[in-house]
Amino acid sequence: MKQICLLASLFLLLQFGAQAQRNVRDSIIGTPWIAVHYGGNGTSGDLAKRYGYLNHVGVLAGYKTSKNWFYGLDGNFIFGNRIFLPDLFGHLRDSKGNLTDQNGDIGEVATFVRGFNANIAVGKVIPIFSPNKNSGLFIHGGVGYLAHKIRVETNNQVIPQLELDYRKGYDRLTVGINFHQFVGYAFMANKGLVNFYGGFYFQQGLTRNARDIFFDQPDIPVSKELRNDLQYGFKLGWFIPIYKRLPKDYYFN
Repeated sequence: MKQICLLASLFLLLQFGAQAQRNVRDSIIGTPWIAVHYGGNGTSGDLAKRYGYLNHVGVLAGYKTSKNWFYGLDGNFIFGNRIFLPDLFGHLRDSKGNLTDQNGDIGEVATFVRGFNANIAVGKVIPIFSPNKNSGLFIHGGVGYLAHKIRVETNNQVIPQLELDYRKGYDRLTVGINFHQFVGYAFMANKGLVNFYGGFYFQQGLTRNARDIFFDQPDIPVSKELRNDLQYGFKLGWFIPIYKRLPKDYYFN
């Protein structure tokens, strides 16, 4: 939470420093963009067999040209808690359905979805339904890298079968190439801090299982076939354009 507050404060300082010198209303401005965003995503394809709703928190950073083209990087931290593998630790449970730690006490295990993607992004701002030439329909797409897995946590307990490298036998680490598309609206204010974008986000991951064995299914060979990991949803972001400081004018009588 401290890091988020610090990042927000930094964005505000940069934004205030960027307000003085610009003419957004009358001309298309070439400017770096730095943005933070949140996305909510449903799953489909092979990914839906493993995970439910996923959250994205990320950064979009790049440059919008004086022709309204955008070139940059789109990166997202992926997290969630809906996992559709109810028997993942079934073989470790006793006759009463409990896991036990090294002291013989009932163990508590939590599982979460974790992952990330990083993509090259190319897009364009089309100034329609906008207050100036720097706002309008915002589309971008790109290609990059995707990784996702199950995070296993035993909190303050020690469950030997789920510690250290043993967790790799359950985490379902999956990696591969990733494609994304975004269709939405970008608003660049004539004045003030209201610079945002929002719209629909689509992602297609062509991935493979990275582990050679699943400990909960030791007799079943791990498939190395290409997976189709699909996500779809929305994305909302707040960005700051960074303007060049114009030279001061001097007047002489």
